[in-house]
Amino acid sequence: METRWRIVVSGALLSLGLSMGTRPGAAEVKPVVPPGAQIVGPYTPALQVGDLLYVSGQGARDAKGELAATVADQLRQSLRNVKSVVEAAGLTMEHLVYVQVYATDRSAYSELPSVWREFFEGGGPALSLLGVSAMPVETPVEINAVAVTDIALKRAIRLPGAADTASPPGAVVAGDRLFFSSCFGLDSEGKVPGDSARQTQLALERMESILKAAGIGPDHVVFVNPYLTDDLDARQMNKEYARHFKFGDTPARATIHVTHLPYGAGVAFTGVAAMDLASRRSVRPRNMPPSPTASPCVFVADTLYCSAKSGFIPGPNLGVYAESVENQVRQTMRNLLDGLEEADMSLADVVATNVYLDDIKDFARMNRVYAMYFKPPFPTRTTVQQRPSVERKQNEREQWPDLEEISLIAVKSKNQ
Repeated sequence: METRWRIVVSGALLSLGLSMGTRPGAAEVKPVVPPGAQIVGPYTPALQVGDLLYVSGQGARDAKGELAATVADQLRQSLRNVKSVVEAAGLTMEHLVYVQVYATDRSAYSELPSVWREFFEGGGPALSLLGVSAMPVETPVEINAVAVTDIALKRAIRLPGAADTASPPGAVVAGDRLFFSSCFGLDSEGKVPGDSARQTQLALERMESILKAAGIGPDHVVFVNPYLTDDLDARQMNKEYARHFKFGDTPARATIHVTHLPYGAGVAFTGVAAMDLASRRSVRPRNMPPSPTASPCVFVADTLYCSAKSGFIPGPNLGVYAESVENQVRQTMRNLLDGLEEADMSLADVVATNVYLDDIKDFARMNRVYAMYFKPPFPTRTTVQQRPSVERKQNEREQWPDLEEISLIAVKSKNQ
């Protein structure tokens, strides 16, 4: 039987990204490139921006470019690669506040707990673990992370009665931010309900219990990653999700359809929240109507979290009309700029991106266009193919399927 971290029914097994508190003046931006780093695209291994270190996705290949034979050793090597980046910045693994693990093999769910304890004491950072189809350079594991430079800003949140302190915490507070781990919709027996609405409801209730343990509520949330498998009805998820947030002022969101999730779940939610509600402000370009499920971008202090965008043309005939990955990336950048410019920012302020490809074979083609929009030091980045490729053909309205999608984090003081 699979060995898994124990889930307290009243709680959750959790994760997501991070930012920092308000700082006087401009945040200093320091690129971090460890010795021997093999960079395969227009990204920086890590960027230290003020009190935070953003770490790009690290694959499972060692310094010689070789892969270990077992999933456990692949996870181990990926974490070693993260460690080398963190240490190049003068930090330790204890400074990590968020780790996200992407794996192609389901056995990673049972292998990770023992490997995790080799690198972290007291549960370590918040965690998100999910299954995808493929990643660059044929790595079966990719791990990104965020670290805080001052340990005093870090505080783990566990639900009342959560006795398993060796497992990842429900959330991590870093200054005025809370980063919560993956919330799954399990019933009182630890099973996944077959009903999509009920599973979504339980997952959101777990999220809210974590927020409550930290003394805040759903209105503090600034960004959410809903991860969905094909077993879950996305329409039911959205309907239930909209009930938990204020219409027109919902968190920014990147809804990603993935290959599989731990526990056989159909949905998992991760996210970031503002501890001080006064530091939270949503941003909506004029060409985007209010939404019951996602704001285009949301500020927490000086950091802007933007919803994932694809290559759609906004307006009454909303849809993707570009056939190639290259032209879809160009339109995606235009769409991301709408939110940035509404916030008086630009692509030069971006510190981290996630790129989701329909086919990892398009990696080089995407990189060529992506690189035209950023200047060194490039933002940190994680790139994955989250599920099997779709059939590439137009529908009856002459629209093409999404071949890529990009979400981002920007820091307003980066260049000001």
